[in-house]
Amino acid sequence: MSPVPLLAPFKALVLAAGRGERMRPLTDLRPKPLLPVGGRPMIAWHLLALAAAGVQDVVINTAWLEDQFPAALGDGSRFGLRLHYSMEGRDHGGALETAGGIAKALPLLGDCFWLVSGDIVAPGFAFDAAAARRFASGTDDAHLWLVPNPEFHRDGDFALVDGRLQRPPAGQPRPWTYANLALVRRTLVDGIRTGERAPLGPLLFACAAADRLGGELLHGPWHNVGTPAQLAAVDLELSRSGTGIGIGAAAAAD
Repeated sequence: MSPVPLLAPFKALVLAAGRGERMRPLTDLRPKPLLPVGGRPMIAWHLLALAAAGVQDVVINTAWLEDQFPAALGDGSRFGLRLHYSMEGRDHGGALETAGGIAKALPLLGDCFWLVSGDIVAPGFAFDAAAARRFASGTDDAHLWLVPNPEFHRDGDFALVDGRLQRPPAGQPRPWTYANLALVRRTLVDGIRTGERAPLGPLLFACAAADRLGGELLHGPWHNVGTPAQLAAVDLELSRSGTGIGIGAAAAAD
């Protein structure tokens, strides 16, 4: 396959379709990515960072309480973005899972794009345009950012050797966990039909086996916000550090 040239600013897909079961009861009435943390909705951390990096178009895939997203975020103009919504229309469970959600959103995306989960917070992460250009000029199906294995995922996902990701067999060390931040080529989900439910993990593991998966370590704070206790802890940390209040925070928190 020939490398895809980067002819226009990268787009991004923010994954926001999950039910947020572990975050209940907070998510009974509000989607998890819209819960406030550090003075703004969780998803706004990504939107502001993407805008600062020069990304102009962001797609948000939605399912649970999905009408709340355009009501809360609008067309994206207050973030300096154009927001587009890929609505799965499955408000009471049965979302398409990650790979299925990506496949459904492809008509709104380019050949290569940023991929980020709406329920993580990584306030120091820069959606680096140079990294995007390098990825677009290559042939990998995805490039992942990794963190040391957290307590909730001690077995990890990958080994990292000279910028290449490997999936060792069970029982062998997998010291790194996918941080839910990535650059993706649309070929990653080529075999997924629109409307098909499909998880992302098996596709990434297949890419690693075929040596089509790159990666690097994420430096800086990273939080996977899954429970009310984790939400409160991250909110307190951001408030104490002063990170939670910055340019655009007032608009984002409206």
